[in-house]
Amino acid sequence: MKNTNHCSYLLIFLFLFISSCSNQDDEEEIITDNDFIEVTLPNITGYPIVDTNQSKIFGNNSEISTPLDGEDFYGQDAQYYGNQPSYTGIGNGTLIDNVTGLMWQNSFDHNGDGSIDINDKLTYSQLLDLVNGGATFAGYNDWRLPTIKEQYSLIMFDGRDVSGYEDTSTVGLIPFIDTDFFEFAYGDTNNGERIIDVQCATTTTYDGDFEDLVYGVNFADGRIKGYGTEIMGQEKTFNYLLVRGRSDYGINNFADNGDGTITDEATNLMWMQDDSGEGLNWKDALSYAENKEYAGYSDWRLPNVKELQSIIDYSRSPDITNSAAIDPIFNSTQTTNEAGEVDYPFYWSSTTHANWTENNEGAWGAYVAFGRALGNMNGWVDIHGAGAQRSDPKYDNGTDYSNGHGPQGDAVRIYNYVRLVRDIN
Repeated sequence: MKNTNHCSYLLIFLFLFISSCSNQDDEEEIITDNDFIEVTLPNITGYPIVDTNQSKIFGNNSEISTPLDGEDFYGQDAQYYGNQPSYTGIGNGTLIDNVTGLMWQNSFDHNGDGSIDINDKLTYSQLLDLVNGGATFAGYNDWRLPTIKEQYSLIMFDGRDVSGYEDTSTVGLIPFIDTDFFEFAYGDTNNGERIIDVQCATTTTYDGDFEDLVYGVNFADGRIKGYGTEIMGQEKTFNYLLVRGRSDYGINNFADNGDGTITDEATNLMWMQDDSGEGLNWKDALSYAENKEYAGYSDWRLPNVKELQSIIDYSRSPDITNSAAIDPIFNSTQTTNEAGEVDYPFYWSSTTHANWTENNEGAWGAYVAFGRALGNMNGWVDIHGAGAQRSDPKYDNGTDYSNGHGPQGDAVRIYNYVRLVRDIN
């Protein structure tokens, strides 16, 4: 059932108007003055994963009625409830995530002019200079650029991907972040950007075979990818949200149980040490998970995409460590990728990924790449980086994706692998 125990109290020494849980009906007023308000952050330990906020049930192409245990499509994201998103607005351009214990800036408007546009972005070198110089905001000077796992804690999968959207109006679009608490805007089309240009930089980097990349979450299209820091010789600019507080969020604490299972004591999740050993379409992946009995447990399930991303090790990859992007305590099936290289699989999550187009809600399934995330750019290259989170069609409808899909020729794999998870508390 939904776990709302993470709406932790805060000591606030000035009288404030605050709201505490992101699933309440009233919207939080965004106040952007920079006054110092002393707060005590909640004492959160471990690596609690914020739930995806996905509440709808989908078949291969569209929303369906809720399936019962044993029926097709049972066991997807919306049927399991974790640590529900919970924020407390502080009223000075910051908020507290009550699940993770982190404090965030709550607006992408960094120059304070009341609008979010291209002038609020910085190059990656400017971002590093900003945080290394002790940037002061809301009275604190210990802000930092987040890691990819810190930043991904903010993503919400009730959004709809804007890929392919060519209009300039943003009416009716739904981003992948809680806009009751975060002041958000799509790309600045008045200054030559696309609606989709909301790439937020992190400190997590990747030495890919195409170029050096900076990982980031795009809250307009609901994905993680690695971004080059230059475009045609010009430095790329990034959106950003700075964070402060505990520095150990996102660190795993794996224990080998000696029975083919691995416990992450940081997240309170138990994982299968082995993967499925073969690719499955999304419906069959759900069924495989729900019917699995192993090591004396029958409550295995397909992880949601944020749980799955939690076990990525961004220091590992086929090119750097000759391995999957995961702690070697796990076993990962070797595959051969589109370029004919030894590689490692994409893994299905139970989370669906909706697009803005009519009748395409929840039509694709979200996956995480534990090997190279290839694109066909006049030949197959690792364009997005191991640890990217993307989405693929849930079943084979006969479409030819052999040359990739989209402007970067993303590799499409309808039959992805599975690594099962269960809750231990």
